[in-house]
Amino acid sequence: MTDLAATARAWAAQDPDAGDRAEIEGLLAAGTAAADAELADRFSGRLEFGTAGLRGLVGAGPNRMNRAVVAQTTAALARWLDVHRPQARRTGVVVGCDARHRSTELADEATAVLAGDGIPVHRLPDRRPTPLLAFAVRHLGAAAGVMITASHNPPAYNGYKLYLGDGAQIVPPVDAEIEALIGQVGPLSGVPLADLSDPLVVRHGDEVSEAYVRSVVAAAPTGRSPDEPLSVVYTPMHGVAGDLFLEAVGLAGYPAPSVVAAQAAPDPDFPTVAFPNPEEPGALDLAFADARALGADLVLASDPDGDRLAVAVPDPSASAGWRRLTGDEVGVLLGAFVLDHVRDGWRPPGEEGARPLVAASIVSSTMLAKIAADAGVPFVATLTGFKWIVRAVDAVPGTRLVFGYEEALGYGVSDVVHDKDGTGAGVAFLALASDLRARGSTLDEHLGSLMRRYGVHRTAQHSISTHDPEDRMARLRASPPVEIADLKVVRSADLSAGCVWQEGLPALPPADVLAFWLDSGGRVLVRPSGTEPKLKSYVEVVREVQDGDLAGALAAASRELDAVGAALEPLLGG
Repeated sequence: MTDLAATARAWAAQDPDAGDRAEIEGLLAAGTAAADAELADRFSGRLEFGTAGLRGLVGAGPNRMNRAVVAQTTAALARWLDVHRPQARRTGVVVGCDARHRSTELADEATAVLAGDGIPVHRLPDRRPTPLLAFAVRHLGAAAGVMITASHNPPAYNGYKLYLGDGAQIVPPVDAEIEALIGQVGPLSGVPLADLSDPLVVRHGDEVSEAYVRSVVAAAPTGRSPDEPLSVVYTPMHGVAGDLFLEAVGLAGYPAPSVVAAQAAPDPDFPTVAFPNPEEPGALDLAFADARALGADLVLASDPDGDRLAVAVPDPSASAGWRRLTGDEVGVLLGAFVLDHVRDGWRPPGEEGARPLVAASIVSSTMLAKIAADAGVPFVATLTGFKWIVRAVDAVPGTRLVFGYEEALGYGVSDVVHDKDGTGAGVAFLALASDLRARGSTLDEHLGSLMRRYGVHRTAQHSISTHDPEDRMARLRASPPVEIADLKVVRSADLSAGCVWQEGLPALPPADVLAFWLDSGGRVLVRPSGTEPKLKSYVEVVREVQDGDLAGALAAASRELDAVGAALEPLLGG
C-alpha cells in the first residue's frame, strides 16, 4: 500500500479539482480494505482510447473521468496537432458536451487547455448531441473536435470522443500517438490554462445546430405521403437529442411526434430507466405505454447523446404489444430504402458526381451486402465502429457513402455527418414508414418481402461480463472450436494481424476479433468490448425461403440461433 499511497498523493497534489483531491485524500485516510481496493482500481492504469474514445466512471484518479485526465489528454492533443495538424492554430478545435454529470466542467477544462496553448476553440452550446459535434468539425473547417459524452453508458460514466478534421473519430495510429504524448505532459501545474472569456474561445449559438438540421433533412431520401399521417411516439431517453430531433422532423414535413413526457428533459441520473440504452430490456417501457394509450403506429427513440436510433412496431404477440426491431432489421430496411432511391437516380446533395457506396460493420448482418449487389452498388464491410464505416470509401476510390450501419443501432444516411446520427436516421425512417403506408404496406410486411427475396437473416448478440476478456480471447485462439451447437466450423479467421475480408478489397486493419463460419451457412464473431469489461459474440443464421414458406424459414433460423447462443456461453467461459 505504501507505493500506491505515494502514487495517489502525487496525483492528488497536481489534480486541478478540489473535490477530486478531497476524494483521493478521503480514500487514503479511510484505511479500510474497501477504500484500499477502490484506490487500487483508480490507479490500476489510465483510461485509454477504445472503440469510442475514452470512457470510464466519473471520479478522481487516472482510471476515472475527471478534469485531470481531460487536461492531460487535451494537452497531448495540442502537442499532436502542432506536429500533424499545424493549421489548428488557425482553424481551431470544436468542443461540445452532453448533459451527463460534470460534462460542462470537463468541456470547460478541454477549452481552457486548448486556448491556453494558443489554439482557437469553437465552443458549441452545452447539452447538445454528439452528431452535432461531428457535423460542426467539417462545417466550421476545424482541425479537430472534442465531445464530452459517454453515449448510452450508465449514469456514473462519462467520456471523451476525439474527432479529426474529416469529422470522423480517430483511428490507429493516432490514438497511440496521442497516448504516448500524454506521458510527456508532466505536472498539470505546467499546463497553461486560458480563461473561458479569452478571445480565442468563440461561443456559438444556434447557427450551427440550424445548419445541421437543414443538412440532415436535405440528405434524407423522401417517400410518398399517406392520406393519414403516421402516429409516432418519440423518446430522447433523458438525453440531449430531443430538441434537434423534433426540429428535423418538423422541417421534413412530418407531424410532431408525441414525446414521452417523463423522459423529455435531459437528466444525468436517467431516473426512469435502469440502463439508458434503448437496446436494454425495459428501456422503452414508457414509450410502449404511451404508444398503447395513443394507438400509435411507430415508436422512435434516441439514446442519451443522440447518435443512435431505436425503432419499435406494434406486435400483438409481444408482452407489451410492441416489439423493438433489431439493429440489423432497421439497418436492412433503411439500406434497402436508400438503395431503391439510388436505383431511381437519387443522390444526396453534394454526392451527385460520385459512385454510391454502402457499408456495414463485419458484426452486422450480411443481408445488406446482398441487397447492394442486386442494386449494382459497391458494399464494404468494416471493423466495428463508425470511425471505420465512414472511411469505407477509402477502399473503393471514387465513391461516396450513401448509407452505413452497425447492428448496435447506429446508422448514417449520406455522409453529411461522419459518424452515426440518430436524427438523420430518424427522418429517413419516417420517410420509409410513411411511404409504406401510402403503398398500403407495413414495415413487417416489407421486411418479409426482403427476406423472401434475399433469405432469412437472423442475428443475435451475446455478452459475457468478465474481468479478463483478453485472456479469454487468448484461450479461444489457442483452442478454437471445431463445432458449435453440433454445427461444424468450416472456416475461421483471426483478425489480430489484419485480414482480407472481401476479395478484391484492402485487408482490414488488425483487430481483436475471431470469426467462425458454420456448415449451416451461419457464423459467429467474438471480440472484447471496447467500452465495457465484456466479451461479445455476434451470431448470424441464414435460411433460404423455400416455396414461399417464410414462417418455416423463420422458425428454423430461430431454432438454430437459440442453439448456437446456448452453446456459446460455456465455449466463451461464461
